[in-house]
Amino acid sequence: MCGIVGYIGLREAAPIIVEGLKRLEYRGYDSFGVATISGGIELDKHQGRISDSSGSAIRLTGKIGIGHTRWATHGVPNDINAHPHMDCSGRIAVVHNGIIENYAELKRQLISRGHIFRSETDTEVVAHLVEEAYASEKDLLSAVQKVVPMLTGSYALLVIATGEDRIIAARYASPLVLGVGDGEFFAASDMTPVIDHTERAIFLEDGDVASISHEKIDLFHEGKTVQRPLELIDWSGEDTKKGGFPHYMLKEIYEQPQAFYNSVRSVTGEILPASVKNAESVTIIACGSSYNAGLIFKYLLENTCAIPVRLDFASEFKYFPPPVRGLVIGISQSGETADTISALKQAKVHNCTSLAITNVLGSSISRIADFTLFMRAGPEISVAATKSFIAQLAVLMQITSFLRNGEFEDVLRKGHQAIEEVLLMDLSEAVRLCLNARSIFYVGRGPFYPVSLEGSLKMKEISYIHAEGYAAGELKHGPFALLSPETPVVAICMPGETYGVMMSNIKEMKARGAPVIALGEEGDLELSEVVDIFIPLPVTHPFVQVLTSLIILQLLAYYTAVGLNRDVDKPRNLAKSVTVE
Repeated sequence: MCGIVGYIGLREAAPIIVEGLKRLEYRGYDSFGVATISGGIELDKHQGRISDSSGSAIRLTGKIGIGHTRWATHGVPNDINAHPHMDCSGRIAVVHNGIIENYAELKRQLISRGHIFRSETDTEVVAHLVEEAYASEKDLLSAVQKVVPMLTGSYALLVIATGEDRIIAARYASPLVLGVGDGEFFAASDMTPVIDHTERAIFLEDGDVASISHEKIDLFHEGKTVQRPLELIDWSGEDTKKGGFPHYMLKEIYEQPQAFYNSVRSVTGEILPASVKNAESVTIIACGSSYNAGLIFKYLLENTCAIPVRLDFASEFKYFPPPVRGLVIGISQSGETADTISALKQAKVHNCTSLAITNVLGSSISRIADFTLFMRAGPEISVAATKSFIAQLAVLMQITSFLRNGEFEDVLRKGHQAIEEVLLMDLSEAVRLCLNARSIFYVGRGPFYPVSLEGSLKMKEISYIHAEGYAAGELKHGPFALLSPETPVVAICMPGETYGVMMSNIKEMKARGAPVIALGEEGDLELSEVVDIFIPLPVTHPFVQVLTSLIILQLLAYYTAVGLNRDVDKPRNLAKSVTVE
């Protein structure tokens, strides 16, 4: 949610900032703005998309600037509530990601001292607090260092001021990375806007304040000078571009064979912590697609290793923590999911060993957890998770294999081949059926139940068709009442101990008039004769059947959304990284 870009160097700042903000569009936003220093503060901000109104922002002058894409939390989306926000004098500009939880009380105090507020946002209090501190300190760094202890909540801040040839950055519980170029420096919410300019980065820690001048970066923590490592990022600028695909989502779906292969190979016995290898029980905390990946892992681990797995929504765990012990795994694509980070902190209070699974080097969750396993999915731009989800499964399946002394190693190292095989399947008949649906049910059993959850999530996220996933046996406990000829069912029916009962469930759905799209094993004549549309998947190991069925459901959602002319990469009301609770 929201995005920050800052620049200081020898080039004009505004074009670099605008282009960087475009790279952050995937995070979700409803307004944007840019401020530069050129004598005084030059400001331009608008409600809506950057592509519609960026012309005036690009024309701002100055070699120092900050920019922001806003996802509304305090105040409606409009030009006034867009960032950057200014102080009363118009000499100080601030951009902010996160939420200032005590802003209301701070605002009342500031108003009582004569400050005039223009917006409804929580962020504007920071501009006025810095204004007061600057009046006494006469130094922007000192002013920001004085203000941040007053703030309760989360923040990534960039602050500029007339007469100051630097940017002050501060971070607490909201991501902020500094890019180190040749004679220039960048600040951003993640590496996406930075990677075209430099692969060198410094990741700020919670409580850090940075002074970024033309010559150097000075870092401080609680007023004392600190050093943070300079990291090398192994992405390229091309990784963040569409590469000829009509949407990022389709590009990322097609990148899944490589993402799976890379992620499997990244988890070795040498880097797997002993606490994982010796785990007697596991608790998983996650949100959204990551939760569905955790639920697949639960089925696989309990079935193959007899290790009990508890799964909790991270958003509930913080407030209603269960009695936990042993290993706690937090799963987050971005590593900045606020609920998952909070839940992981709560688990550590109970002295649990914590493991983070994330895609982003230097992310907050990797700093909090005792151990981290990094997926190798590369940057994912589309809001809907595809290759990051497959990469999560690669890591989780590899953990399962190691706990079985490498039993599934060969299967997993060849899993990318099956993914490649199903990418080119013709789903046009199934898409036509979904285009006219008011609701779609997804059903499966065992690990294919969470596959159904993920398939339905993808459909509702990007097509806006109501979709629900169920364990197939649960339909008779209520949802059967909703079945009709206008309610297609997507059923996953693979060989195994539940095959017979799944066939019975499918026939019961057909008897209620619901058209059925079935994913089954290639050559299954019995299933193909019962259902309306049969999608044959390769004959392979059950772990890999989980992967191939997921790919089909991603493609079904994608082509349905395209058929309905939806904004596939940026679905309404959603953000890529949910950094506030």
